[in-house]
Amino acid sequence: MKVAFYTLGCKVNSYETNGMAQKFKESKYEIVDFSQKADVYVINTCTVTSIADKKSRQFLRQAKKNNPKGLVVAVGCYVQVAPSEVAKIPEIDLCVGTNEKSDIVAIVAEYLKDSENRKTDPNEKVLIDDIFQKEEYGEFGTVTYSENTRAVIKVEDGCDRFCSYCLIPYARGRVRSRKPENVLKEVRELAEKGFKEVVVTGIHVASYGKDFQNGYQLIDLLEEINAIQGIERVRLGSIEPLLISEEFMERFSKLDKMCHHFHLSLQSGCDNTLQRMNRRYTTKEFREIVNRIRNYFKDSILTTDIIVRFSRRNRRRISSNLCVFKRNSIL
Repeated sequence: MKVAFYTLGCKVNSYETNGMAQKFKESKYEIVDFSQKADVYVINTCTVTSIADKKSRQFLRQAKKNNPKGLVVAVGCYVQVAPSEVAKIPEIDLCVGTNEKSDIVAIVAEYLKDSENRKTDPNEKVLIDDIFQKEEYGEFGTVTYSENTRAVIKVEDGCDRFCSYCLIPYARGRVRSRKPENVLKEVRELAEKGFKEVVVTGIHVASYGKDFQNGYQLIDLLEEINAIQGIERVRLGSIEPLLISEEFMERFSKLDKMCHHFHLSLQSGCDNTLQRMNRRYTTKEFREIVNRIRNYFKDSILTTDIIVRFSRRNRRRISSNLCVFKRNSIL
């Protein structure tokens, strides 16, 4: 049996695709390129913008063109927030939510048992749980499969911020942090496999540890990852600007393996707009955060997201641009 994957969206989706691919490999599937003929196609969808929705639909339809008899499975955020919409796409055989990804092999196996009676009712081919009922991090186990030279490490899921333009809390649920011992075990095994660089990411990685009772936070985890032999570089994924406190930077600056790249989502340069977005900082505070980073690292690289044409009434139809901070810019 051959399986092919296509991933849209963030680094968390990339990690989870690696996790699903590893589970299929362990079940004796052969992983092939998405453009090839496969028995199963898994499209890991994104829904952060209307463009992401459109691309998800395009690749789901493309999968069926690649092999009309293949099993096409839509998984992830687009399915979670719009299950009825996705289920009506005729090319899709199964719709699987964000929390069911770790069970993907068993779900596919169950479906293939009765291949001649594939479900045609859109409501019968949707498998999703109420994401807000999930209180613990859903483990994939140790994920060491990757087609890249750097490995992505997912340490957290969910978001409690509820920015007015964003659907992600409804796709991912509340903050759920991964146990430190499981993260560290995965990093050590990656180091043993020869990976030199890891990217620490999550849906809202700055909230890591928020749901713990012992006060353990992201900076504590980074210090432990930094001490693992074999790993030479550690990167942070996109982070909430308010994570960058003086205490955080003081401890962060002592970690010799951390890359000095900070992706801070600004979203708007207007305080009134930030307030309507339900962002919890002002432009003045953001400027102070940027200066704090530069005080510690003269060679820091800063990137961000800027939302254009913000509208709460049309929140799913927003696109964002990537902006690189320059010395002579407004910051």
